[in-house]
Amino acid sequence: MANITKLALEAALKKELLTKPLDKITINDLAEDCGISRMAFYYHFKDIYDLVEWVCVEDGTKALQGKKTYENWQEGFSQIFEAVQENKPFIMNVYRCVDRQKIESYLNKLTYQLIADVVEEKCAGMQLAEEHKEFIAGFYKYGFVGVMLDWIDRGMKDDYHKIVEELAITLYGNISRSIENFEHCRHSSLHYYKSGQVRECGKARPSSRNK
Repeated sequence: MANITKLALEAALKKELLTKPLDKITINDLAEDCGISRMAFYYHFKDIYDLVEWVCVEDGTKALQGKKTYENWQEGFSQIFEAVQENKPFIMNVYRCVDRQKIESYLNKLTYQLIADVVEEKCAGMQLAEEHKEFIAGFYKYGFVGVMLDWIDRGMKDDYHKIVEELAITLYGNISRSIENFEHCRHSSLHYYKSGQVRECGKARPSSRNK
């Protein structure tokens, strides 16, 4: 029953966003549309922005269901774009009326989990440190989210299928290569910029900073 009420509030919010900006929507508007009391709203969410965050997470989870493996990560990215575009009035309202950081934070969490699962899959059988896995996932996450934020900035006018294709070409083999590099470094004690030198595979050479 609780989830039904939440979904009803989500639908009411998205309906209201078709005709007014987010900062003009009240809890009364949503409660009346759903046929519930204000107290019922507060039972589920502390305010409208809490509802917004829940909607973002809910939509993102649906978009990525079963699309977080190395074989289908490209489809996962497409699903994220598709989910954002399908909810354009909602996303653009939050983006423009509330805070770009809320959308950025939502995309960061969504994308990080997608890439982290791919990294974890590709690390099978290796003893790569968790901090290195997190670094790799975080690095590629920022690239993807940056591309998507630019797309949103342009009003989602560009064909996202082409963007995903270009992302796939750019990323092809790179996540695996990053994992292999860290694994290689673990065995060869590769360290960068230690004591003013670059040490590669046990060999030291002067850093460009010393030239």
